[in-house]
Amino acid sequence: MFSDKILVCKECGRDFEFTASEQEFYAEKGFTNEPGRCPECRAARKAQNRDNGGGFSRQPREMFPAICATCGKETTVPFQPSGERPVYCRDCYQPRSRNNW
Repeated sequence: MFSDKILVCKECGRDFEFTASEQEFYAEKGFTNEPGRCPECRAARKAQNRDNGGGFSRQPREMFPAICATCGKETTVPFQPSGERPVYCRDCYQPRSRNNW
């Protein structure tokens, strides 16, 4: 049913073989696209993504000081408290959020 194919890597431009067994595996998994990168470039890309946290970089979240409305403990939150609504520390917030489900 499947036969070996020669594809061109979009990363390095080299030819690579997309074997019949690989094609069968792709079909079993429901993949509809052929691989665009050779095995070496795929491995290098996976290693790079693993090294930098999956390829996503995010700035550290800015935290703001606050006083918990329940216990009065100093805490930090990821938003600027406006004073219009109560702010809770982690210990006081978690039981409240579980009760709302």
